[in-house]
Amino acid sequence: MKTVYDVQQLLKRFHTFIYTGDRMGDLELMEMEIDELYKEYQFISKEEFIQAKLILKKEKSKLL
Repeated sequence: MKTVYDVQQLLKRFHTFIYTGDRMGDLELMEMEIDELYKEYQFISKEEFIQAKLILKKEKSKLL
C-alpha cells in the first residue's frame, strides 16, 4: 500500500466507499473507517492499519 488510492481499495474490500467532494473530509472519514476495521473488528492486520494511517496522515499534511 503506497497511495490514498490503495487505502480506498482496502476499504472497498469491505464495501466502504467514501467520496464527499471534500478531500480533507474524505481523508478523515477514511481514517475513522480504518480505525474501526482494525480496533473494533480486527478485519485488517496491524501492518495494513499502520500503513493506511501513515498514508492518510501524510496526505492530510499536504492539504494543510
